Amino acid sequence: MEQNGFKASHIVTSVVAVIIDSDGRVLLTKRNIPPFQGEWVMPGGKIDLGEPIVAALKREVWEEVGLEVEVGELIDVFEHVTPGEAHYHFIIIYYRCTPLYCDVKHNQDEVAEARWVEPGELPDFKIPAGARFILSKIFTSIDNG
Repeated sequence: MEQNGFKASHIVTSVVAVIIDSDGRVLLTKRNIPPFQGEWVMPGGKIDLGEPIVAALKREVWEEVGLEVEVGELIDVFEHVTPGEAHYHFIIIYYRCTPLYCDVKHNQDEVAEARWVEPGELPDFKIPAGARFILSKIFTSIDNG
Protein backbone atom coordinates (compact mmCIF):
# COMPACT_ATOMS: atom_id res chain seq x y z
CA MET A 1 0.00 0.00 0.00
CA GLU A 2 1.19 3.48 -0.82
CA GLN A 3 2.02 6.07 1.87
CA ASN A 4 -1.03 8.13 0.96
CA GLY A 5 -3.32 5.22 1.90
CA PHE A 6 -4.39 4.44 -1.64
CA LYS A 7 -3.90 0.96 -3.13
CA ALA A 8 -2.62 2.42 -6.40
CA SER A 9 0.02 5.11 -6.82
CA HIS A 10 -2.05 6.76 -9.53
CA ILE A 11 -5.65 7.66 -10.38
CA VAL A 12 -7.43 4.77 -12.10
CA THR A 13 -9.08 6.02 -15.29
CA SER A 14 -12.07 4.08 -16.60
CA VAL A 15 -14.54 4.45 -19.44
CA VAL A 16 -18.21 3.44 -19.38
CA ALA A 17 -20.75 2.95 -22.17
CA VAL A 18 -24.31 4.16 -21.66
CA ILE A 19 -25.79 1.93 -24.36
CA ILE A 20 -29.27 2.98 -25.46
CA ASP A 21 -31.13 0.88 -28.03
CA SER A 22 -33.62 2.05 -30.66
CA ASP A 23 -36.50 1.46 -28.20
CA GLY A 24 -34.93 3.87 -25.67
CA ARG A 25 -33.86 1.13 -23.25
CA VAL A 26 -30.48 1.24 -21.50
CA LEU A 27 -28.26 -1.80 -20.96
CA LEU A 28 -27.47 -2.50 -17.30
CA THR A 29 -25.20 -5.22 -15.95
CA LYS A 30 -25.21 -6.71 -12.47
CA ARG A 31 -21.56 -6.99 -11.40
CA ASN A 32 -20.04 -10.24 -10.15
CA ILE A 33 -16.80 -8.57 -9.04
CA PRO A 34 -15.70 -5.45 -7.12
CA PRO A 35 -16.07 -2.57 -7.34
CA PHE A 36 -19.86 -2.37 -7.07
CA GLN A 37 -20.30 -6.14 -6.78
CA GLY A 38 -24.01 -7.00 -6.76
CA GLU A 39 -25.03 -3.59 -8.10
CA TRP A 40 -26.31 -2.61 -11.53
CA VAL A 41 -24.00 -0.52 -13.71
CA MET A 42 -23.31 0.13 -17.37
CA PRO A 43 -20.54 -1.83 -19.16
CA GLY A 44 -17.03 -0.43 -18.92
CA GLY A 45 -13.66 -0.70 -17.29
CA LYS A 46 -10.10 0.49 -17.00
CA ILE A 47 -8.24 2.15 -19.83
CA ASP A 48 -4.88 0.44 -20.41
CA LEU A 49 -1.77 2.61 -20.64
CA GLY A 50 -1.36 3.72 -24.26
CA GLU A 51 -4.87 2.56 -25.26
CA PRO A 52 -7.08 5.15 -26.97
CA ILE A 53 -10.23 5.93 -24.95
CA VAL A 54 -12.73 4.87 -27.64
CA ALA A 55 -10.80 1.64 -28.28
CA ALA A 56 -10.88 0.88 -24.54
CA LEU A 57 -14.62 1.54 -24.44
CA LYS A 58 -15.32 -0.79 -27.37
CA ARG A 59 -13.03 -3.47 -25.89
CA GLU A 60 -14.69 -3.33 -22.47
CA VAL A 61 -18.20 -3.52 -23.96
CA TRP A 62 -17.18 -6.52 -26.07
CA GLU A 63 -15.51 -8.28 -23.12
CA GLU A 64 -18.43 -7.73 -20.73
CA VAL A 65 -21.54 -8.09 -22.92
CA GLY A 66 -20.40 -9.25 -26.38
CA LEU A 67 -21.76 -6.21 -28.20
CA GLU A 68 -20.30 -3.90 -30.79
CA VAL A 69 -21.28 -0.27 -30.35
CA GLU A 70 -21.13 3.03 -32.14
CA VAL A 71 -19.64 5.54 -29.71
CA GLY A 72 -21.51 8.83 -29.53
CA GLU A 73 -21.07 11.96 -27.46
CA LEU A 74 -19.31 12.35 -24.15
CA ILE A 75 -21.95 12.50 -21.40
CA ASP A 76 -19.80 13.47 -18.43
CA VAL A 77 -16.78 12.69 -16.30
CA PHE A 78 -17.33 11.43 -12.74
CA GLU A 79 -14.83 11.20 -9.88
CA HIS A 80 -15.15 8.41 -7.31
CA VAL A 81 -12.94 7.84 -4.28
CA THR A 82 -13.60 4.53 -2.51
CA PRO A 83 -13.39 4.50 1.28
CA GLY A 84 -12.04 1.79 3.58
CA GLU A 85 -9.87 -1.12 2.50
CA ALA A 86 -10.78 -0.75 -1.17
CA HIS A 87 -9.15 2.68 -1.25
CA TYR A 88 -8.88 3.78 -4.88
CA HIS A 89 -9.31 7.05 -6.74
CA PHE A 90 -11.27 6.65 -10.00
CA ILE A 91 -11.98 9.03 -12.84
CA ILE A 92 -14.82 7.57 -14.92
CA ILE A 93 -15.57 8.84 -18.44
CA TYR A 94 -19.13 8.16 -19.67
CA TYR A 95 -20.08 8.00 -23.37
CA ARG A 96 -23.49 7.52 -24.93
CA CYS A 97 -23.42 4.55 -27.31
CA THR A 98 -25.72 2.85 -29.79
CA PRO A 99 -25.58 -0.94 -30.16
CA LEU A 100 -25.01 -2.35 -33.64
CA TYR A 101 -27.23 -5.26 -32.49
CA CYS A 102 -28.94 -6.11 -29.19
CA ASP A 103 -28.15 -9.81 -28.69
CA VAL A 104 -26.25 -9.64 -25.39
CA LYS A 105 -23.82 -12.44 -24.46
CA HIS A 106 -22.48 -11.42 -21.06
CA ASN A 107 -19.18 -12.58 -19.57
CA GLN A 108 -20.29 -14.60 -16.54
CA ASP A 109 -16.94 -14.10 -14.78
CA GLU A 110 -17.62 -10.36 -14.50
CA VAL A 111 -21.36 -9.98 -15.05
CA ALA A 112 -24.09 -11.94 -13.20
CA GLU A 113 -26.82 -10.63 -15.48
CA ALA A 114 -27.30 -8.14 -18.31
CA ARG A 115 -30.67 -6.57 -18.99
CA TRP A 116 -32.20 -3.98 -21.31
CA VAL A 117 -34.09 -1.66 -18.96
CA GLU A 118 -36.95 0.71 -19.70
CA PRO A 119 -36.33 4.21 -18.28
CA GLY A 120 -39.36 3.91 -15.97
CA GLU A 121 -37.87 0.77 -14.39
CA LEU A 122 -34.53 2.39 -13.45
CA PRO A 123 -35.60 3.41 -9.91
CA ASP A 124 -36.18 -0.30 -9.12
CA PHE A 125 -32.48 -1.16 -9.60
CA LYS A 126 -29.65 -0.84 -7.06
CA ILE A 127 -27.39 1.55 -8.99
CA PRO A 128 -24.26 3.23 -7.52
CA ALA A 129 -24.34 7.01 -7.06
CA GLY A 130 -22.05 7.81 -10.00
CA ALA A 131 -24.00 5.68 -12.47
CA ARG A 132 -27.30 7.03 -11.08
CA PHE A 133 -26.04 10.60 -11.55
CA ILE A 134 -25.12 9.89 -15.19
CA LEU A 135 -28.42 8.14 -15.93
CA SER A 136 -30.33 11.08 -14.42
CA LYS A 137 -28.76 13.33 -17.07
CA ILE A 138 -30.45 11.24 -19.78
CA PHE A 139 -33.58 9.83 -18.15
CA THR A 140 -35.92 11.97 -16.04
CA SER A 141 -37.34 8.82 -14.38
CA ILE A 142 -34.28 8.37 -12.15
CA ASP A 143 -33.43 10.50 -9.14
CA ASN A 144 -29.71 11.26 -8.82
CA GLY A 145 -29.92 11.55 -5.03
